[in-house]
Order: sequence, then C-alpha cells, then structure tokens
Amino acid sequence: MNASLESLYSACNMQSDTVPLLQNGQHPQHPQHPRSQPTASGPRPLQPQVSPRQRVQRSQPVHILAVRRLQEEDQQFRTSSLPAIPNPFPELCGPGSPPVLTPGSFPPSQAAPKQDVKVFSEDGTSKVVEILADMTARDLCQLLVYKSHCVDDNSWTLVEHHPHLGLERCLEDHELVVQVEGTMASESKFLFRKNYAKYEFFKNPMNFFPEQMVTWCHQSNGSQTQLLQNFLNSSSCPEIQGFLHVKELGRKSWKKLYVCLRRSGLYCSTKGTSKEPRHLQLLADLEDSNVFSLIAGKKQYSAPTDHGLCIKPNKVRNETKELRLLCAEDEQSRACWMTAFRLLKYGMLLYQNYRIPQQRKALLSPFSTPVRSVSENSLVAMDFSGQTGRVIENPAEAQSAALEEGHAWRKRSMRMNILGSQSPLHPSTLSTVIHRTQHWFHGRITREESHRLIKQQGLVDGLFLLRDSQSNPKAFVLTLCHHQKIKNFQILPCEDDGQTFFSLDDGNTKFSDLIQLVDFYQLNKGVLPCKLKHHCTRVAL
Repeated sequence: MNASLESLYSACNMQSDTVPLLQNGQHPQHPQHPRSQPTASGPRPLQPQVSPRQRVQRSQPVHILAVRRLQEEDQQFRTSSLPAIPNPFPELCGPGSPPVLTPGSFPPSQAAPKQDVKVFSEDGTSKVVEILADMTARDLCQLLVYKSHCVDDNSWTLVEHHPHLGLERCLEDHELVVQVEGTMASESKFLFRKNYAKYEFFKNPMNFFPEQMVTWCHQSNGSQTQLLQNFLNSSSCPEIQGFLHVKELGRKSWKKLYVCLRRSGLYCSTKGTSKEPRHLQLLADLEDSNVFSLIAGKKQYSAPTDHGLCIKPNKVRNETKELRLLCAEDEQSRACWMTAFRLLKYGMLLYQNYRIPQQRKALLSPFSTPVRSVSENSLVAMDFSGQTGRVIENPAEAQSAALEEGHAWRKRSMRMNILGSQSPLHPSTLSTVIHRTQHWFHGRITREESHRLIKQQGLVDGLFLLRDSQSNPKAFVLTLCHHQKIKNFQILPCEDDGQTFFSLDDGNTKFSDLIQLVDFYQLNKGVLPCKLKHHCTRVAL
C-alpha cells in the first residue's frame, strides 16, 4: 500500500501506544524520572510479606497470546474479560493490594454475557459455538479456523445468508456477531466461507472502479490512489454514477434509471442523466442499511440480469416490499457499486480491518507461518544445476527451465514405472485417483456449480478449482478466474510410451498426475491467462 494511504491510516488510527516490558516484566527506567531509592537514614517503606514462590512468579513476564488461548480447548474464546494472572507490576501495588489479579478485582459490568451461535459450512454441516456478546466476526472466524483445523490465511469470512429473501453478504470484520444475529429472521443463518476478494480493492483499485463510473477521477487526474483516499476521508465527496435496473417497490416491474451513490444515500434521476437537486430522488439510505448480493435474482425477482444487488434496511426481516433491488449490466459494475457502498458506509474502518492481519503477521515468528504463500511477487525462477543456486532473470531462460522441469517430472515417473511392481498403489493407477484427496478437486459438479463457487469465494485473478468433465468421462476441467471473468480449460489424457499423462496444451506439456499439473501452473503461467494462486475449498465444520 502506498505511503499516502498509510499516512491517512496513521492519522486516523486511535490506538493507544503501549510501553514495552523488559525481560523481568517491568517497565524500563527513564532518565528524567528515576525510581526513588531508599536512603540509609530514611525509613524503608513497608512491603507486604510474600513467599519466595510468589516473589518469583511476580518477577516473570506474562505473555498472553491469542493463538495460545485458542489452543486451550477448556477455555472459551475471550475478548474483553481477563483471566486470573500473576501481577507483573508488584511495585505498583499498595500494602493492601493483592499480588494476583483476579476476576473479582474488576467491575462486574465488564463480564459480557454468552450466547450460542450456529454456523453452517458449504456442505451443509454445522457447528454450535458459544461466544461472548462482544465477539466480532473476525474473532469467530479465527475460532472456527482453529476448531476446523484450517489454514488461517485471513481469507475466511462469516456470511449472512437469507434463503427466503435470496440475499447474502459478508460481514465486516469489526461487526458484532450477536448484534447482526438480532436483525436476522429465523430462516436466516451464518455461513463459514472463503472470500479472497474482500479487500482486493485495496490491492487493485483499477479493477473495481472504472473511470466512467467515478466522477472524482476526473477531478483528481485519474489517480486511483487519490480515489481511495477520498473514499476513506469522511470530509471528501466521491460519487459513483451510472445506469442501473431498479425494481419498483411493491411491483414486479423493473426500470432502467440513471443512479448516483453519495455519502448521503443512493439517488436516481427523474430526468435523464441530470444530477440537479430538483431532479434527484432518494432511493435508499446508507445509515441503517447493508448491501447484499442477489443469489437467484432472475428466478425469484424476475431480474433482467444475473448481476443483482440489494440495499436492505436492518429492520426488514421477512418482508420484500421494503427491499431496494437493483441490477447491473455486468459483474464489474456490480462490484463497483457494492465496494463503493462499503467504503462510503465504513470508511477508515475497512482499511483498519485490512491492515490488522498484516500487522499481526509481521509480529509473528517466521517459523509460525503455517504454509508458504504462493504469490507472483514472491516466487522467482531458480537454477540449481551448479554448486550454488542462482536466480534466473532472463524470461526466455526461465521459460526454458520450466519446460525442462516438466520433462524431468515425466522421466522420474517413467523410472518409477520401470522399477515398480504392478500393485494397487502402482504409479499408473495412483495417478488417476490421487487428485481426489486435494482440496482444489471438487469431483462431479456441473459448470454452473463451479461458477457459483468461484463467484462466492471472490472473483480475483488466479482463483481456481478442478472438476470432472461432463462431456468427456476421461477428461477434467480447470475453472479459472481472470479479470473478474470465469474461464474453463479442458485437461485431456494422452498416451506416451504406454504411460498416461495429462495436458492442458494438446500434449506440449505433459504431467503424470493432476497434482503435478497444478504445482506447475502455480509457478508458471504457460498457456493460462494467469498463474494459479487460490483454490476454492469447502470445509466441514
């Protein structure tokens, strides 16, 4: 993130500074305020008589880590209450103060009530979790990640799902789960799902804000960074404009209107594209509302396109008359409207939610990272043919090395076939089924179902899954997202010297199994429009 956004974030960051502790758990000494030492002539202050064991406990530092608390199954996930711990600052206690901080030492008003919340996964399984009333959506996701033994890559989210209304949205990380549940109907539920596009607009704003839809771009020399600053700054007035299909309240008909989104609300023009105050009519307010995606807009609301969104007031539970239903022409336009709504409603809170996981990751040890992050910016081509490895900087040489690596996989597989014996675990048999153990393989799902999974988990570049082909029982299909569009690539089997291989490019690059194919295209783009970066996954709770 550029320096301008960081400076704006620093100006709006209201977190209090903390004083670091020394190795003995005490505050560092400042030269201008030295600690008063007892003199020989003066009386010594009275100290409470404590045992040597208590003195040793008070002299040790106390580390309270969120990861350690999650690993203790017997303790509930805590966010505001404090456990009974030894007091690390005995010199601050008076003669009558206890050396141990107990829960009874704090006002009883800090104890938050607990409540049971039921969360569903994509496969229909569910888990009931007891949470505190002040637990946020991010805290609950971290708890579910630990209990489900998932990798915490900060892409998990909690989804508010309304099947009877055909609506769903991802909760913001700072939202209170109990407070949101209070606005939901009995048929509604929470879903635990991946969403890689939650903060993608901070990384690639060009993909989310077309210049013709944002009026501020013309006033700021087309700077997308300045545009994000204007959205985060509450004193600025950016505006999103364009045509939308609007459903009339209480009717089944839709009208195509010129609409503009401002901080004060969503407006439509009653006279063409005029934005004069006398021609603008308020459609929805942003204050007590949230923006949702339409799940099946064409079937349930006779929407003109599949790119529907809805502005739902928080007071609405089952009624559809007060829902403000809208439809965009394409997915990029819908993403622009929904992202602008979130930025105008929450502002700097969204950027704080985006920065918190990165700050926590920087504080953790590199040995605590669960998996290596596959990223285009962090991976380079290497040559290990000599005594020491070197980085391949020439693109042509890197492509040639990638092809040689693919041929090396074939040679290793052929040697295994020659040396191995015919058994149930023979490589030729294992290569046809080993991919079924991978999270990115989804078996016999339809093209429509694969597209739905990609859309639900975020239309970001490199999001993919593999499935069985419906037209060819021996082939597979790679479903990949690029530039907010979903594309399908068929993986065909091919024979070479009696061995079965899989290929995406008509046999030019061959792989003995699908795992090798996925590994190769995670490092090399090849014939694909982009590298494979994120895989769609389903987790059973």
